[in-house]
Formats: sequence, structure tokens, C-alpha cells
Amino acid sequence: MKYEAVIGLEVHAQMLTDTKIFCGCSTKFGAEPNSQTCPVCIGMPGVLPVLNKKALEFAVKTGLATNCQISKLSRFARKNYFYPDLPKGYQISQYELPICEHGYIEIVSDGNTKKIGITRIHMEEDAGKNIHESSSGGGSFSFVDLNRAGVPLMEIVSEPDISTPSEAVEYMKKLRAILRYLNVCDGNMEQGSLRCDANVSIRLKGEKELGTKVEIKNINSFKFVEKALEYEIKRQIKVIEDGGRIIQETRLWDSNKGITESMRGKEEAHDYRYFPEPDLVPITINEEWLNKIKQSLPELPDTKRERFIKEHGISDTDAELLTSEMSLADWFEDAITSGGNPKLVANWVKGDLLRILNEENKTIEQCPVKPSQLADMLKLIENGTISGKIAKTVFEEIYKTGKNADVIVKEKGLVQITSTDEIEKAVDEVLLKNPGEVERYRSGDKKLLGFFVGQIMKITKGKANPQLVNEILNKKLS
Repeated sequence: MKYEAVIGLEVHAQMLTDTKIFCGCSTKFGAEPNSQTCPVCIGMPGVLPVLNKKALEFAVKTGLATNCQISKLSRFARKNYFYPDLPKGYQISQYELPICEHGYIEIVSDGNTKKIGITRIHMEEDAGKNIHESSSGGGSFSFVDLNRAGVPLMEIVSEPDISTPSEAVEYMKKLRAILRYLNVCDGNMEQGSLRCDANVSIRLKGEKELGTKVEIKNINSFKFVEKALEYEIKRQIKVIEDGGRIIQETRLWDSNKGITESMRGKEEAHDYRYFPEPDLVPITINEEWLNKIKQSLPELPDTKRERFIKEHGISDTDAELLTSEMSLADWFEDAITSGGNPKLVANWVKGDLLRILNEENKTIEQCPVKPSQLADMLKLIENGTISGKIAKTVFEEIYKTGKNADVIVKEKGLVQITSTDEIEKAVDEVLLKNPGEVERYRSGDKKLLGFFVGQIMKITKGKANPQLVNEILNKKLS
């Protein structure tokens, strides 16, 4: 590649407060349009905003978890623009004095650890939502739903340290995991509670000067972040290679067409005319309150991952997966506490458990299998009661019925055959029925061992102890 990309992300995270940032209206998603509004959030004259302390606490928590400096003095500003979903004609945001600055998070991309800087995290209120509908007569109508107006947001602005679309996805995933660990944002991208704007430019490899930046607005899934950036990088390279120049503009990602499309050019860019918000006093944070928040922080993904590797002896890859969600990490550790072997638990979680959950579009919180039930099943494998193959049937039954492994094994007669005589009888039967294969094996075709094992398992309905089968089979064939 002759060119390299320079990418920065502006992530908007909706905070998990019960009420809005400057009034007492509910933030619950999915209510009837305009049913969660009051004079403050719809911008009636003469009303005064009051800061939600929980929103401030959430922003500080996020700053601490992303290695930011917490500003002891910050303040809100008015960001002026006119749009139907912004009834006041301005948005209350932060400008020159944000709550958090100069942080970073670390990502793993292509096996390498990379530090992505965070320029700032600031608080602001969300705008409302425009709804466009078609009428039966062929016309169209537009409505404004202000339920979302005033919902507290954090805008998390990265440094332009991201080089590839895959790194952008890893950054988004790590950021989402941190926000969910802190319980400050649910990270639901489909509902818009986590979304991002991407700034991307290209330059010749090795150049220091930045290219002309293009902004892609409101991307709401990891897949679309990657696809939009891949497309935009290729588009910019083509423009340059064809002798054109990149125009500084805002573009939208069209997921149906798989392209970015121009929304507005530089000449249409907003002049937001920021000035300090006169209705809110500056925010001052004392050391005692800050220390209290520090002490309330949970064990974060990176720390938990390192501990899992050290304490439980699992691989880096498994630890990365198991700590991607706090609820998944807790499930894993509960299974270990119940007596499960860490490596076996990790294999079953990343394999059968997550496979079934993904097939049914369920989260680990909705999993019908209890951690203790998996641990008990693994003990049956370890003590030789059932084989690993039978365990897959048992596990699916636990998932479907909620019954414990020992009950299922007893009801379905799935106890493993460990009798040498019984297995030897099955081996003899298979060898007697397949004299041609026996001759070929003895002539050097060792791959046939798997065929014999499969036939023996078929006769014993998968109950024969695999180790004994191999021992007896090898002895007889040699």
C-alpha cells in the first residue's frame, strides 16, 4: 500500500441515568413520542437547567477508567444551531473546559498492543428525533419526538492514532466494554445509545503532514464502522490517483448501498458560536469526592484479563474473549468457584455455550445453564462417568431442560462404558466385520485407526471410554 489512513473517532455514549441531564424526565427508551418531556427539556422560556449529579459521576468514572486527567474546574457552554429537534435553538455542551482530558486506552490489533489517545471526554445533552412518515395519499409528514432531548451524553474524542478500519473496530469494542463494566452506558448500538462519527484522511506512507479530513456521521454498528472506513479510504485513494483533490466535507454511510455519500461541504459547515452557559455555574470537583469515585471503580477488562491469564492459566485469546463482557467473566469465574477446571470451563464457554447463545440470539444473562451445572458436568467427565462426546448431548439437555447433569445421565442411561471386557467385545466385532481394513492398516495405512474408533463408538452408542478403546484397539491391531 502506497497510502496510509489517519483515523479519529468521536463516540457518543448515552449515560445510564434514570433521568435527563438537566431535568427530572425519564430516559427510558421506547416510550410514546413526547411522553417524557417537561418545560426544561423542550426549551420553554424562563426555565432553568439543574445538573444531574449522577451524570457528572458517570463522566468522571469514564475518565478515570480511560486514564484521563479529571478537570477540577469545568463548565458548560451553549452550542448554537437551528434544527427542528433542538427546540431551544442551542445545545448545552462543554467546549473549552471539558470534564476529562488527555487519556488513552490500549487495544490489541494483529497481535500487537497499541495505545490510542483520548483527547477529551465532555458531557452534553442529546437532541430530539425527527420522524418521517408517508401518508396513504402519497404525501409525507415529519414529526418531532422530544423524548430523547436532554438525555445525558458523553462525547469521547480520540486522537488521530487509529491507522486501519480493524483498529477502529477494536477501539470501539474496548471502549464499549469499559463503559459496560462501569455500568454507565448499556452500549446498545441498535438503539443509538452508542454511536460514532469517524474522521478519516489519507497520506503517502511516511509523510508527517495530515491529509484533508472527511467526517462520516452517525455510524451505529461495529460492522458499519469497518465497512464505512474501508470504503472511504478506497474512495479517497481513487480521487487522489485520478488527479483530483479531497474536499473537506461531512458524509453519511449508506449501509444498503455500501457507500458513503456527501451530506454537506465545508462551505456549509456550522459556526456554533460557543459561549459559556449562563444558567449553570462552573463545576468544581473536590479531592474527597474524586477519591470516593476512584474507590468505587470495578476491576476493568485489561486488569481482569491479566488476572485470568495468571490465576487460571488460560490463553491470552481465551482471556480476551471471556473478559469482553463483565457478565461473561463473572459466569466463567462462578463456574470455577463451583469446582470447574478453568481451562475446560473456558473451552466449553467459548465453544458450545456461546454457540448456542448466538444461535438463539441470547446474552449470557439469559443463559438457562447455571455455572455450577457446567462445573458438575465437567466433574463427570473427569471422573470417567461420561465421555467428552456424551457430554455434548448432556450439555444440550441441561440447556433445554434445566436439569442437572447427573439426573440426565441417569435418566438417559448415558454412563460411560469402562468395562475392559465389554469394550474388547466391541473391538473384536468391528475387526471381524472389516478384515480388508485390518489388512490395509497392518500394511501401513494408519489413518484407518479413526475409522475403527468410529465403528466401535457406533456400536456402543458413544458410551465407550475413548482411552480404553484406543488402548485395546492398538493392542489388537499390532
